[in-house]
Amino acid sequence: MKTHKDLDVWKTSVEMVTNVYQVTRNFPKEEIYGLTNQMRRAAVSVPSNIAEGAGRNSSKEFIQFLNFSTGSLSELETQLIISYNLKYINDEQKQNMDIQINTIFKMLSGLIQSVKKRIQ
Repeated sequence: MKTHKDLDVWKTSVEMVTNVYQVTRNFPKEEIYGLTNQMRRAAVSVPSNIAEGAGRNSSKEFIQFLNFSTGSLSELETQLIISYNLKYINDEQKQNMDIQINTIFKMLSGLIQSVKKRIQ
């Protein structure tokens, strides 16, 4: 039986969470309850919502939770831009995170479309 752990988008988003934790480790200490916490929470929310949605008994609920993941990813993308503007991250870190975020956006979009087709 397949679970959320079999989904490539879940695996990729878990990798992204690890990267966010590594990147934010070097943020200023005064950001621990601000941007650091916000970015980590948004990042963790992406695979968490995928997992929760996959555990539901309804395709419509699964889509709803995939949309929650997309929203959290948008939050993270915004926070990444703010971090870059504040010079908390460098060009390479931003580029790497942008690639991961864009990949996950595409994967989520494709999965949402696939699930929608199944319920039609």
